[in-house]
Amino acid sequence: MRKNVAFIACLIGLCACSEHDPILPGTRTAIFNESDINVLNENIQNLPENLSVETPEQCPYTQDSTNVIWAGDKKIFSGFPTNNSVKSSQQPVCDKGYVYAGLTTGELVKINPKTKKILWISDIYRTSNMTGGASIVDIIAPIVVQGNDVYVGGLGDAFCKINAYSGDKRWCLPIGVAVPFTVTDNVSFVVSTDNHLYAIRNKDGAVYWRTEVSKQSKPVYKDKVITVHKQKINAENGNIIK
Repeated sequence: MRKNVAFIACLIGLCACSEHDPILPGTRTAIFNESDINVLNENIQNLPENLSVETPEQCPYTQDSTNVIWAGDKKIFSGFPTNNSVKSSQQPVCDKGYVYAGLTTGELVKINPKTKKILWISDIYRTSNMTGGASIVDIIAPIVVQGNDVYVGGLGDAFCKINAYSGDKRWCLPIGVAVPFTVTDNVSFVVSTDNHLYAIRNKDGAVYWRTEVSKQSKPVYKDKVITVHKQKINAENGNIIK
């Protein structure tokens, strides 16, 4: 009886109580520590005028609402379906022959599509989001792979930089993300679910500045100006341009 109760408890907590997931094979990374956001209130130096646009690697795989990833009509990954999720159109991301996917269970997974092997699984949510039994922790914003790092944000109040090789966190911030974000060489511009635009230093997760916005949408960078919906914001200091 006690074993059954323990297993159910793990299931409810998305198996965060064990390094090895009883549902998904592979090694799990630890949920990030709860922490405050370190806002520097500093200007960003040496921003480029505009961003260089890289052509993303073509990704022929698809993903459905039950956390299954497909290669045509063949499964390459079967995740754990959830009852609590939001309507979205998650798409896997391909890089260097591997597939990265965000799941409705608040997990980021790296897969070798040829062998169907799961390289690692990383939790992208705060512990507090798993209390109450009905949390929505979907990862619906597009994942960004840049060099040896993966940038990912989810509805479980987490935006993280993950080591692409190991799945270990480099840093995480306790902010929810529902819309696409913009990653430059040194700074990430992220609109959070609490309607703020964050300018995040990529090397350590410190926040240069944050500014309230009227609507959540992808931040577009041009001429050192960030546009969020119809608002224009000075990318160096976060001031609204009127």
